[in-house]
Amino acid sequence: MTEGESAAKAALLEKVVGFAAQGGIAGKSLREIAAGIGSSHRMLLYHFGSREGLMAAVVAFMEARQRETMAALATQSASPGAAMRAQWRELTNPRIRPFIRLFFEIFGLAVQGTAGATAMLDELTDPWLREGAAVAAREGYELDIATIRLGVAVTRGLLIDLLAGADPEEVSAAHARFVDMIESALPTSRP
Repeated sequence: MTEGESAAKAALLEKVVGFAAQGGIAGKSLREIAAGIGSSHRMLLYHFGSREGLMAAVVAFMEARQRETMAALATQSASPGAAMRAQWRELTNPRIRPFIRLFFEIFGLAVQGTAGATAMLDELTDPWLREGAAVAAREGYELDIATIRLGVAVTRGLLIDLLAGADPEEVSAAHARFVDMIESALPTSRP
């Protein structure tokens, strides 16, 4: 892919993400998405291969953005728990909800082997583990990968519960309890 094609693909992806934030894209065809961003479905197919490939690219984009948010929140927060709580507030913000739904939709397609979506599985958790460990180290905490993986799994599980219609206050209370458990296992001060 040339630099120009890469830039065109990135620009299209930005437009799709913006369009998705307005009203979601999970139930929309490529033609509807293309019309919504002022492009053609052929351009989307050229750059992303399929509807599922486009959806997986949107998910990857949003996941990267959430990891950037996690890193920023860690530097702004007084403790790992405060950063985790702030990240939870970000993830449960109604403006993020369409992307959370899309994440689980594409995940479902990926585990079923749907072409275009399966690439998501290669980067499902490892980037969170790497970035989580890097953020913790920068902030002076040593977290093992198992603890970080547990945090990712608990967060995703609670998001499923939230999407399934559970009481948001109860789901957030469960997350807060988990954060309290993690904080109690950390040293009281940075090394």
